[in-house]
Amino acid sequence: MPKQFKTVEFEDRKKIATMYAAGAIAADIARQIGVSATTIYAELKRGQDGVTLDKNFRPAYDPDLAQKRVQEALRRRGRRKGP
Repeated sequence: MPKQFKTVEFEDRKKIATMYAAGAIAADIARQIGVSATTIYAELKRGQDGVTLDKNFRPAYDPDLAQKRVQEALRRRGRRKGP
């Protein structure tokens, strides 16, 4: 049986932000969203600005920033820098 992949949509990103701000760990968020914990860790890294901390003193997650970075990556996909 082939693996099925699920992309993280903006609605999922908002759920991740809410749960993460409430103090949930990546494994719990992953179960709720229906993806692997590795996907959640990558998503949390994608949505961090590297400066801001949340109330739990963890790097804050911004779903808008994560969505912007995904859209930029999709736009760049397949392009080469050289001639």
